[in-house]
Parts: sequence; structure tokens; C-alpha cells
Amino acid sequence: MVKRILVVDDSAFMRKIISEQINQIDGFEVVATAMNGEAAIQKMDQFNPDVITLDVEMPGMCGLETVKRIREKSQVPVFMLSSLKGQDTTIQALESGATDFIEKPRNIRERPGEFQNELACRINAVFQEPLKNYTHNKKLMKINNLKDKEIKAIVIGASTGGPRALLEIICQLPTHLAVPVFIAQHMPEGFTTSFAKRLDQCASVPVKEAKHEEIIKPGTVYLAPGNYHMEIVGHEINLTQTAKINGVRPAVDTLFQTAACAYGKHLLAVILTGMGKDGTVGMTHVKERKGHTLAQDEASCVVYGMPGNAVKAEVVDAIANLGEIASILNEVSKVKK
Repeated sequence: MVKRILVVDDSAFMRKIISEQINQIDGFEVVATAMNGEAAIQKMDQFNPDVITLDVEMPGMCGLETVKRIREKSQVPVFMLSSLKGQDTTIQALESGATDFIEKPRNIRERPGEFQNELACRINAVFQEPLKNYTHNKKLMKINNLKDKEIKAIVIGASTGGPRALLEIICQLPTHLAVPVFIAQHMPEGFTTSFAKRLDQCASVPVKEAKHEEIIKPGTVYLAPGNYHMEIVGHEINLTQTAKINGVRPAVDTLFQTAACAYGKHLLAVILTGMGKDGTVGMTHVKERKGHTLAQDEASCVVYGMPGNAVKAEVVDAIANLGEIASILNEVSKVKK
């Protein structure tokens, strides 16, 4: 089935180029374009697109305000096309309901294949078929049982839909956080800096972008920088630019595997919404070291790829929605009286 796309950008040149690139993707068709937010709302009503690509920086109604207006009317997937200088607005747009974002190439004509592949993968992931009639072969642990475990560190992995999910979870962590929390969110370099700042603003505990050879402190949330794998080595954080894993850097697998070695049975690994299978190998290592694993449920995921793959691999102890995950993390991470 052809996916009908509305392209929104204030530049006539960019509208033309982006439309040409999208129309070359099998199964995609640009049905309309718009030069600003106001026109986008009108075209959305007129053409009923399956997907909207939206420039972050536009005169008049900017991308952020446009996302908010769209969400008042529809849940149509919205993909922000963002340059590095629009990173703060992009993070706000994700928080306000944008589905995902794609970094706009500096010269879209130089490497059109890369842009097309990324756009196709991101959009198709949102439309993937749900897991029908799939039953976990093992009996899942009751969610409340996880709250009784002695946890000394928490690791979280996320991709598409992750920023909103993480904001909901991290902003509910207790003020008296007793353990370190480590996050690998698939996000380009530079955008993680803005995202860490936004998390820090809303959380009652310090949130920061991790630094190389930084000493780990309880009560702190560490976000892996874009373009770096984050490893837990003893009491330090190690950042590397070794080869991408599952096509990404930072990789959830790297964080989970190294944290499993460091914390063993006292580790809780959480896999959130995202496309692909990153995190499944890492969760396997967590289970081998007697750690504990938790996955976001399909109903609350934007994309069930990463959690779904971990569930299929039989390495998930419990499945929960975002509210339940926040409750579990809040409980296991408190200072014990």
C-alpha cells in the first residue's frame, strides 16, 4: 500500500528536492507540499496524508507550533527534518508529539541514497504489523516482584519514540535516587546534548551527557553522547567510537553488555520503543549474569521492534507500559530506609 506524504518546508528548493527524493522510494508518494505551518494544517485536512515531513525552522508558525496544532487534530505520524542548529526545537517537538526526526543532510543531493534509506526505514517502522497471537514461551515475572530486587544500577535503551518515553520515565525518578541510571538513545551527535539538558530540566535528579573516564556516581542519570558507544568499566564510563553495532552508535547492546559485567545480578535493564533489534544481545548478557530485564509493552510503543525482538528471544522478565515502568524504576532506585 502506497504511503501518502505531505512535505512541509519554507524553501521551495527544499520542497522540490525532498519531494523528488521521496517519490523515488518504492511505496512512497508525495501527495502535497506546504510552505508553512498554516498551509500544512490546511493541506492535511484536504489530502489526509499517511505521513507528514516537517521542517523545524520556518517563519510564522514554526515546526514546533505546527506539531502542536497537528496533534490537536490528528495522530498522523510527523517526522521532523532538522539541522543541527535546530536541535533544541527538535527535542521540544518530540516532546510535543512528533514521531521522530531525521537530520537534514547539508547537501541532500550529494548522498540521496542515505537520506532515502533512512527516511524509508523510519517511516516503514512506524507502520510495521503488530505481533499477532505471539505468546511468550516462559511465564513472565509479576511486575511487583521486580520491585523487590536489590538493584544497584539501571540501564535503558531506546530509539524511535524514545525521547517522549524517557521524559515520562526519568521525570518520575525519586529525588533520593540511590543508583546510577545509564541511557543509550539512538540520536545523532549534538542532539543528545540538547536532550540531556531537557531531561535535566524536568527531572528531580541530575541528568547529564556522559564524559569519557567519568567516575560513576549514584543518583545521577548518564546519557550516551551521539556517535559514541558508552561502556561501563568498573566505576568509570568509557566512551568509544568503535564500529557501529546494528548500524548505530551509541548501541544499546554495548551499554547492556558492559553493565552486565559490572553489576551482574544487581542490574536492571529496560528496553523501550524503537525500530530494529538493538538491545536483544545485551539483554541476553544481562540474563546470563543473573540480572533483571524489563520491556515496554506493544500498546504504548511507537515502534515495537526493539522490545518485540527481546521478547521473541526469551530474554525479558516482565513487560509493562510506561506508567508501570516509571513506578518500578521509582521503587527500585529509592534510598532504602
